[in-house]
Amino acid sequence: MQATRKVAVAGATGRVGRHVVDLFEAGGHEVVAMSRSSGVDVVTGDGLAEALAGVECVIDVATGPSPEQQAATEFFTAAAQNLHQAGVRRMVVVSIIGCDRFTAGYGAAKVAHERAHLSGPIPVRILRAAQFHEFVAQLLEWGRQGEVCYVPKMRTRPVAARTVAQALADLATDPESAPAPGAAGVPILEIAGPREESLVDLANLLVARRGDPVKVEGVSDPADPDRDVYETGALLPGPDATLAGPTFEAWLDSTS
Repeated sequence: MQATRKVAVAGATGRVGRHVVDLFEAGGHEVVAMSRSSGVDVVTGDGLAEALAGVECVIDVATGPSPEQQAATEFFTAAAQNLHQAGVRRMVVVSIIGCDRFTAGYGAAKVAHERAHLSGPIPVRILRAAQFHEFVAQLLEWGRQGEVCYVPKMRTRPVAARTVAQALADLATDPESAPAPGAAGVPILEIAGPREESLVDLANLLVARRGDPVKVEGVSDPADPDRDVYETGALLPGPDATLAGPTFEAWLDSTS
């Protein structure tokens, strides 16, 4: 990161947001950590104008309470529109690799999020990330039924949330990364982990590390119109993506 500046983080208490705040504070920057718990609501706009006073850049890593497509779309579009306030000079937004390949669900909602930001008056850089290492434990929790955990079959190149946070912070502070006002065709960037993994394999590794006797089973839903997106590698990064460690196994070592 470069010279000291004032930045705001939407979703400051979330999985990525807390790392973004930590990195900016460690770099000596003035950080406005925005979340509902701090009195700032990006959907209703409550407290937002005051929070963004004097802010140069907003990093949007906020997520809504529901993964359902309509609710998530309403959250993301309202938040994006409200964040584009006078005085802010640039936006950095986190998204998901392959979201434009989904026909429905949360991925489709993230596409709407991107479009809402790109249609706003403030220049935006979008960073699409692969699935986070932290996502594996969440899927195990969601899929647990007694002595079995059902995990979706997925090809992925998982990345640590803190690694993504560092990339967002670099985009927010590097003057060369800022698009010119009114610039068209600014590329969407991607970041992923150092190697391709099977989500089922990652889940098995995690339960083994925990000493959890639960059995992990990979599942495929033929009724899901986006099943192939998960299973055929459509969520893997493109050739120009930034690939950054740690691997999932190394990340487990560092967090255990």
